Amino acid sequence: MLKINKVHHIAIIASDYQKSKAFYTEILGLEILSEVYREERDSYKLDLGLNGNYVIELFSFPNPPERLTQPEAAGLRHICFEVDDIQKSVEQLAAKNISYEPIRVDAVTGKSFTFIFDPDQLPVELYQS
Repeated sequence: MLKINKVHHIAIIASDYQKSKAFYTEILGLEILSEVYREERDSYKLDLGLNGNYVIELFSFPNPPERLTQPEAAGLRHICFEVDDIQKSVEQLAAKNISYEPIRVDAVTGKSFTFIFDPDQLPVELYQS
């Protein structure tokens, strides 16, 4: 069996690169590890980190096709970030005019969680540790 050590990164294609860059860095607080403009593709590649660990590759491409449905569409269902305090997290998001779904409790783990959406309406879960 293949030995997998960890998730290396999640790749996301943004329809509006600047809006998505601001969301992931200014709202979620991910750190910019590197940013490259690839002229031959007319595309940016932004590597984002969390606590120094590479987690998201954010791309821009000219005219990417839209996601047809969510969150049960084939492909990426959602990404999830662990937080210490879900209530404090949603209060901080609300202060930045980011709406969130009502906080729910996972029936299996008993942990609280909610969903927010990035500028392309990709679901982002916040899960209390």
